[in-house]
Amino acid sequence: MEKNLDPINPLYYNGSISCIDAMEAAFGPVATTNFCHLNAFKYLWRAGQKEGNSTVQDFEKAGWYINKAVELVKKQEKDEH
Repeated sequence: MEKNLDPINPLYYNGSISCIDAMEAAFGPVATTNFCHLNAFKYLWRAGQKEGNSTVQDFEKAGWYINKAVELVKKQEKDEH
């Protein structure tokens, strides 16, 4: 098994299709953007409170979801034009 030390986006998050891409296909970009927004909020809310999890890691996870939300919004704006 390939070892991946990336705690923000570990290998098990990505199969032949990533879960976030499957969400977008199933529920659409608006719902997936909302999910990303709420997940970022969750990570910021509990930053540093979970045992064994650093505040920096929580901020990085929140950042990942914010970046994904930005990507989805840009995609929606491009599709509208």
